[in-house]
Amino acid sequence: MADTALSVTSTLTRGANGGLPERLVQAGLMDEATVMEAIQGARDAHQNLVTYLVGRNLVDPRELATTAATLFGTPVMDLDAMVIDLEVVRLVPEKVLAKNRTLPLARRGRRLFVAISDPTNLHGLDEIRFSTAMQVEPIVVEDDKLQRALARVLEQFDTSMRSLGEGDLDLEKLDTSSGDEIDAETVSRDDVEDAPIVRFVNKVMLDAIRRGASDIHFEPYEKTYRVRLRVDGVLKELTQPPVQLAPKISARIKVMARLDIAERRVPQDGRIKMRLSKTRSIDFRVSSCPTIFGEKVVMRILDPSSAQLGIDALGYEPFQKDLYLANLKKPQGMILVTGPTGSGKTVSLYTGLNILNVEDTNISTAEDPAEIILPGVNQVNVNPKVGLTFAAALRAFLRQDPDVVMVGEIRDLETAEIALKAAQTGHLVLSTLHTNDAPQTLTRLIDMGVKPYAIATSVSLIIAQRLARRLCPHCKQALDIPADALLREGFTQQDVESGLKIFAPVGCSQCTDGYKGRVGIYQVMPVTETIGRIIMEGGNAISIADEARREGVWDLRTAGLNKVRNGLTSLDEVNSVTIE
Repeated sequence: MADTALSVTSTLTRGANGGLPERLVQAGLMDEATVMEAIQGARDAHQNLVTYLVGRNLVDPRELATTAATLFGTPVMDLDAMVIDLEVVRLVPEKVLAKNRTLPLARRGRRLFVAISDPTNLHGLDEIRFSTAMQVEPIVVEDDKLQRALARVLEQFDTSMRSLGEGDLDLEKLDTSSGDEIDAETVSRDDVEDAPIVRFVNKVMLDAIRRGASDIHFEPYEKTYRVRLRVDGVLKELTQPPVQLAPKISARIKVMARLDIAERRVPQDGRIKMRLSKTRSIDFRVSSCPTIFGEKVVMRILDPSSAQLGIDALGYEPFQKDLYLANLKKPQGMILVTGPTGSGKTVSLYTGLNILNVEDTNISTAEDPAEIILPGVNQVNVNPKVGLTFAAALRAFLRQDPDVVMVGEIRDLETAEIALKAAQTGHLVLSTLHTNDAPQTLTRLIDMGVKPYAIATSVSLIIAQRLARRLCPHCKQALDIPADALLREGFTQQDVESGLKIFAPVGCSQCTDGYKGRVGIYQVMPVTETIGRIIMEGGNAISIADEARREGVWDLRTAGLNKVRNGLTSLDEVNSVTIE
């Protein structure tokens, strides 16, 4: 019997729990058989022993914490008596906290005091030490109280982030003690994780989301440093922080985007994900570029919910929407979306992909980079440095039984030829080009070296688009414009005689300079047999445009004037994005 007891005690001592089970037996808190069953049960449940014991009421949490603290020589505290500082908690990534069941309590210089219920969890402490580059001091607390506190803190993350979006930017509290220039090697984690800088960057990002901005520009100059937001396509200055903060702000953003803060001589690209709530997150595409006076950083805001808006919210005219949907239903062919940068091409493509994204359809995309994450779609980021080009990704897709293929952009002849062949061989292909309108897209492909017959037999639909600012419905006002001026702008005599009303922006508390949001202006041109014949006969963009007009296709100017006719935007706005 003594031999059996010795064997059990030896097993307890050798376990991964560092002698805690044996100490529980010695203290009379549990018997050996119960402890052995608990060890096996914790293994089967993939839990640590402390959580297993407390969760099944096998031992009192307070006595367990005291025993563990005594065994490992660590302090023990009552977590309910402490005030949790969220700024200290944020020093450790949220995933690390939840995964390792740890909670930072206080910081003293380079030392971080961390609450933990299982002091044998050395891996968790090492992970915190690695992520913070600080000395970690464990404090034993009761497991049930740690669970409750951790749950409260993770909930408060969302609330505290949203609260940063309220009120004005408090730049007076920002640290301006650094010099004009900081060597990358001297940018310590203390500098990067400086709480005021962290709050400032988070505040700017949340302000941008709240205002519906598409981009954030952090711009250093010789004597000033400004932050601008692009709202509804127009850049607006947000604030001018002290120029001494430029290195710290750029370093903070680069750390968030996992860029190399030691490299400031060449441009870099990265990505940030900000979780606003349990159900909504926003992606930021980050680009840094060295300028004369420091690094300019631009953050493109990518809202995955924009792909869920639905085609009706984009601004297509009813007959244009029907054409788009009809071509999306085709088993093969190519749909091209064209327009300048920032014209909404990505949203149009993703809206189409979202419609096609059903269980029985295999969709693969090659992008540079993937801007919106769509569950159910196989998305690939191209990387020319390692040979993963658009063409290489396309070749791989065609060997993986695709139904729908999306190419972020057709940039060269090789990509164009592979995409067109895919469209000819039973696949639906979606892609973009940078041209001014739909007819020019066809001639652009010919200029790239694509054979005219391949274009005529593969391309089924071309969508050219622009984005115009939408008039605020609360403050827009009608203008009195002479009839001859309306006719010169492109309106018809029938429009003038019917009492056409044109509205102009005014500006109120609910909008920006009289505009709120944007609306799409589209030219949707199907490649019919007649247009295909013109292509094969070597026709130019003008002859294609003339035939499209005869077939009832609206050009961008006509579509824009219709938005003015319906009171959605102003004539000045249409004039700024379309050609008369």
